[in-house]
Amino acid sequence: MRSSPEAKRPVLHSDMASGFSLARSVLPCFLFCVIWFVVVQTRARGQGEPPQAPAPGAVSQPESKQNSVELASHDEPTTFKVNVKLVVVRAVVRDATGHAVGNLRKEDFLVFDKGKPQIISQFEVEQPGARTAKARQSDEKSGDNAPAGMSPAGNAPAAPERFIAYLFDDVHLEFGDLAQVRKAAERHFSTLRLTDRAAIFTTSGRTMLDYTDDQAKLHEALLRLQSTPITGGLNQECPDISYYQADLIINQNDFQAKAVALQEAASCQPPLPGMPPPNPLPLVMGASMQALNTGEHESRISLGILKDVVSNLSRMPGQRSVVLVSPGFIAPKLQYEYMDIIDRAVRSQVVISALDARGLYTVMPFGDISRPPLHAPPGAKGLIESAAASAQADLLALVADGTGGVFFQHSNDYDEGFLRVAQTPEYSYVLAFAPQNLKLDGSFHNLKVTLKTPQKLSLQARRGYYAPKNFASPEEQAKQEIEDATFSKEELHNLPVNLHTQFFKEGDEDAKLVVLAHVDVRHLRFRKAEGRNDNTLTCVSALFNRNGSFLQGMEKIVTLHLKDETLAHKLASGLTLKTSFDVKPGSYLVRLVVRDAEGQLMSAENGTVEIR
Repeated sequence: MRSSPEAKRPVLHSDMASGFSLARSVLPCFLFCVIWFVVVQTRARGQGEPPQAPAPGAVSQPESKQNSVELASHDEPTTFKVNVKLVVVRAVVRDATGHAVGNLRKEDFLVFDKGKPQIISQFEVEQPGARTAKARQSDEKSGDNAPAGMSPAGNAPAAPERFIAYLFDDVHLEFGDLAQVRKAAERHFSTLRLTDRAAIFTTSGRTMLDYTDDQAKLHEALLRLQSTPITGGLNQECPDISYYQADLIINQNDFQAKAVALQEAASCQPPLPGMPPPNPLPLVMGASMQALNTGEHESRISLGILKDVVSNLSRMPGQRSVVLVSPGFIAPKLQYEYMDIIDRAVRSQVVISALDARGLYTVMPFGDISRPPLHAPPGAKGLIESAAASAQADLLALVADGTGGVFFQHSNDYDEGFLRVAQTPEYSYVLAFAPQNLKLDGSFHNLKVTLKTPQKLSLQARRGYYAPKNFASPEEQAKQEIEDATFSKEELHNLPVNLHTQFFKEGDEDAKLVVLAHVDVRHLRFRKAEGRNDNTLTCVSALFNRNGSFLQGMEKIVTLHLKDETLAHKLASGLTLKTSFDVKPGSYLVRLVVRDAEGQLMSAENGTVEIR
């Protein structure tokens, strides 16, 4: 079962039309004839449920007016504590053989922000596969305490565990390099595991294949790849000024780069007989501005697609990695854009690795057959082109280092390259700190992460970040936390919540899947207000297909305004929230996220179900 194109990029808090369309209605619970809370329920397809006896604490009947005082919302708006701006850094430490080291502690790291030491407030060692294995064990045990008539959440075949987005930079790739990496990619795809899902994207946006394990579709997408430069071809202008040289001339006022261009331009427009030689400066500045605008446009488009791929991948429920296949490119005025991509990737647990598609290359000081030198001094021009070739790789190395990925370069062994960049490090460290006296001015902060005792270890980590210009509102932060948790596969158990599923066949091609969230409300944190116990629960149930693509989701807001007696005696069996989906037979992934407003804690559970 495949998701529709409109459902590929759901946003829980803003794109309500694509994911969660809320309709407010009031439903209560019968326990000892007392109805006690209000549920704001998401509108879903097919609200009718098969007749069944309500579980203890389940929502099933309309509100009674005599209990309206207990059901009424409190006047004060729900408040969330403003989280301190944390800078998150992913670090990978390798030994002399290149293997990641996983036995370091927080005390082994030093973090410097603009040269000032910082206090590491959060520290975690991550091991790919560990969260997935933990989730799988939880799925297998999820049916142990299920009430009678409920099916456990883990009774389906193994779910996808790893999602890899292959992004081919067809804007900058030349035909020969693209042909080589395309052949290697096809051999690489045949080695993917059964629990892997691969997607293919291009920086031009002309080729796209959503996450799949279908080898035939992957093969077809690879065959559609072709070089798509925005500049439109290899026609040389005179003077021949690259994006790199144009940046030196216009943005950095580099004397040598301008002198080389002026000498080349003078040869491009020889003087007419009896006339003084024309001034080459206007020609140089015009060609430089054109090269600068075209190059920045190509780089901006490529970074924009990379940002979209990271955002798309962050919503897949499993291990997430991007493989950027590119000859590299520069982005001298787009530092904020690629630093933001790194920050988004780190916070979304997305690893970006890069493969330099040029392989083992050399810069010909006197040009090559395809691009011979045009009147410029070959030595000086060669130095500029060598520096440009080196600079192209810098951005690839930057995003790989900043997200804990691998940068594979200086080798024509593309098979080995794809093998290495598709793997995530065996261990990585996630460090977070709250910058001291952080100013909301959008300025760049240099970061440096070191080890107290480096021994023979190498360390890679992000090299900087931009300060925010303002903090998100508390409500926006809460919604973002819920969305991030929904599209993660990591299980959280900070609230007393259990996930169960049921399904009812309504015919050969139609079924209703019911997601039940059982909450032990007695162990929640409440706020005392006018003799009542107040809290608000946000419950999100999300449904994914077997390839991990989002299908449907619903959100419930439950406002609790409980008397002491109700909380102590009449909710002993807990509260069961029910969400239903109209589905077709197939395999599904279920994700449940519950967050409370007062404690600001979350629980997240995974489930799989197969409907035959």
